[in-house]
Amino acid sequence: MSLKGVELQIAIPKTVDAGKMAEQHQQNVVQQQFHANEALKRDIEKKQLTVNDTEKISGVSERDKEKEGSGKESNHNQKGRKKHQEQVEAKHPYKGNFIDFSG
Repeated sequence: MSLKGVELQIAIPKTVDAGKMAEQHQQNVVQQQFHANEALKRDIEKKQLTVNDTEKISGVSERDKEKEGSGKESNHNQKGRKKHQEQVEAKHPYKGNFIDFSG
């Protein structure tokens, strides 16, 4: 491979530029892997906390089941509470509360 002096004047700066681009690409890949690793750690921590919360809720539901066993009246009261909670949850915060007569 023979290069003339004029060709070397053009090829050498392009080699330096290509080296810089390769280095930047490599740094971007490392940063992306770092961010992906951090996101994975955050997700794992969230899942661990969620599992702990679920265990607490299941413990509460077991206590409720024990209370239910005490009588039929408590079942009737709990059904009424559930219906009331469903109605409260289904209510939209602003839909149906304001009627616009100006238009």
